[in-house]
Amino acid sequence: MLPEPEPRLCHALAADLRAAGYTSVALREAWGPQADDAVARGLRRPAERALGDRTDALAVLGRLWGLGLTVRPEQAAAALPSLGVDGAVALGLARTEGDAVHPAVIVRPQAFSDDAGEVEWWIASDLDEAALQGPLPEDHVLGVGGASQTLARLQLTRRARTALDVGTGCGIQALRLRRLVDHVVATDISERALRFTRLNALLNGVDGIETRHGSLFDPVVGETFDRVASNPPFVITPRVEGVPAYEYRDGGLEGDALVSAVIGGVAAHLSPGGVAQSLGNWEYREGEPGLDRVRSWVGEEMDAWVIEREVLDPLAYAELWVRDGGTVPGTPAYARLIDSWLEDFAGRGVTAVGFGYVLLRKPLAGGPTLMRYERVAGGGEAAFGPHLAACLAAHDRAAMLDDDDLAASVLQVAPDVTEARHHRPGEGDPSVIELHQGGGFARRIEVDPALAALVGACDGDLAVGVLIDAIAQLMEVDAAHLRADLLPRVREMLMTGFVAFAD
Repeated sequence: MLPEPEPRLCHALAADLRAAGYTSVALREAWGPQADDAVARGLRRPAERALGDRTDALAVLGRLWGLGLTVRPEQAAAALPSLGVDGAVALGLARTEGDAVHPAVIVRPQAFSDDAGEVEWWIASDLDEAALQGPLPEDHVLGVGGASQTLARLQLTRRARTALDVGTGCGIQALRLRRLVDHVVATDISERALRFTRLNALLNGVDGIETRHGSLFDPVVGETFDRVASNPPFVITPRVEGVPAYEYRDGGLEGDALVSAVIGGVAAHLSPGGVAQSLGNWEYREGEPGLDRVRSWVGEEMDAWVIEREVLDPLAYAELWVRDGGTVPGTPAYARLIDSWLEDFAGRGVTAVGFGYVLLRKPLAGGPTLMRYERVAGGGEAAFGPHLAACLAAHDRAAMLDDDDLAASVLQVAPDVTEARHHRPGEGDPSVIELHQGGGFARRIEVDPALAALVGACDGDLAVGVLIDAIAQLMEVDAAHLRADLLPRVREMLMTGFVAFAD
């Protein structure tokens, strides 16, 4: 078990890391961009080779906690003048054996930026497959992986009073939420994970995070929060002997029942107007699409925006997560685990597994106004949080307007929107008109000439209704009919961020 972190030692470690210049940029420069990319893929030899025989503090700490390699005691002592080797051992971050200091965890810098500015944190987690040279133990506490980075980038950027992080792991979501809210409660079924969370909060000087041990919402019965985030252990894992049940990714329930429990249970823990954001996997079963399953979990009392980004067939899904656990393809163990997954899926009639993002909101009053379940495959993720916030704000404003009020509104096209027209050879009129979104989800939608003309004319000057009347006159069509056709699509364009209110 990881020792309970001692604040004085954590502060000493932070001082040593700071003095060594132990940052993500410095490490990338020390071993080069190609080796840095290899480290992200679990390949440490290129970085080790690039460091060569360097013995400066950055190189020593990079070997020890960046790559998970042993270092000499005198090198570790020189790199940790405030903490010392004994302090690192007392924190559970290293162990000594013979004439070597061995890493007991990984401590890696994590840089990011948000509305409050640039941030560089150090995040401690368990040794990865590269450092262990084999499969992970079942109580492994994961560092900042791809899924946790995705959820962090999805988070809305508005400030709030309280937040809940369900299944906190190493604590990265709790740390990110703390930048936006006054108090964060972080829960996890793993006491080891909670100790990593407390360690990382102390190491980075972040207060206001309260950790509680327990499953899902059990530690917060009867409490409500303004924000809830969850990167739950959503991986669908066979419940049979011989299949590892990794705590960081498997919640111990059959199929997608854990994701169902998170989505279905969060409403009781949201304050009016509160927002919950999570990731999840959901099964497609014979005759039951995955998004329909999610819709049934949400119910009809919450605003919901569910985005499915990817769908994998059972074999591809099984291979993804068997490899993730460190089992080598082509081995008997690999084949046995794949077969266990496929047999489990077959038993429930699972034909595919979806992955996506879930945003739920408790209405301030009345019933929900947003029930959106969609498949969106494109787009990067660097600025999803602000994009989601802007789209929600536009939806909320448009939901309060009837068609006459919407027609009286002044809109402007988003600056990242471009138009593409496709012409058949020899024809003057385009056969296809597309609008492309450069940011957000990088949506591409096909539009007719009337909608293309309206979007093109939305420059923040004239009201929508005036523009529609002018377009109707140019196209020689009935203005009332054109208005009835275009206004619902204007609402959709507001929701998806192609246009925005000008004021």
